[in-house]
Amino acid sequence: MVSPVTVVTGASRGIGRAIACRLAGEGHRVINLSRYLPEGDLPAESLCVDLGDQAATTRMLSELVERHEVDNLVNNAAAINVSDIAALSYGDFQQLVDVNLRAVLQCIQAVTPGMKKKGRGRIVTLGSRAALGKAQRTTYGMTKAGVVGLSRSLALELAPYGITVNVVSPGPIETKMFRENSKPDDPEVIALTGSIPLGRMGQPEDVAAAVSFFLGDGAAFVTGQNLYVCGGLSIGSAAI
Repeated sequence: MVSPVTVVTGASRGIGRAIACRLAGEGHRVINLSRYLPEGDLPAESLCVDLGDQAATTRMLSELVERHEVDNLVNNAAAINVSDIAALSYGDFQQLVDVNLRAVLQCIQAVTPGMKKKGRGRIVTLGSRAALGKAQRTTYGMTKAGVVGLSRSLALELAPYGITVNVVSPGPIETKMFRENSKPDDPEVIALTGSIPLGRMGQPEDVAAAVSFFLGDGAAFVTGQNLYVCGGLSIGSAAI
């Protein structure tokens, strides 16, 4: 059996790393596109590219599709900015638009011609519960809401070619970076955890499981959907 080739952006750490490890364990040949090489072993081929650089991203994607027939794309890489609207600079705004939207579109444009030829493809992009609204996340929430709109429209456009397009939107996830910057006894962390109906922070592996579902044959009849992986935190905020 030929291993499916799956591109995961930003797989050097955090949620992306968990996704890459999960998929590799399921037999995928994973290709990581990230700004920096991963620390330690990662069961993936890693290619360094700054997705915030349009020209560099174009060159890398051109080389990638020349060398590989891509079966699946997971747009995980993202930039975030935490700022009051008055302090938000247009440089920060542009960085988030470039990484969270423009690079996502570039990656999709690069891999869909090959998927169309095969008559099959899976595209999953990471959204965020912040798209429902979160203070000091204006640009981040905007770009993540844009990911949902982009994916819903593309789901309709690409459906005739057997390509599905879906979104996985995490809520609070306990990544290594989160643990390094937030102590378990911090009142804000305690309050956040207490607000989650399932009573715990999410783990990167929870998100990886959702991505794995959308890439599998069992999700062949599911497209244009946004799945919240948030422990129930989005209930009451998200439209049915």
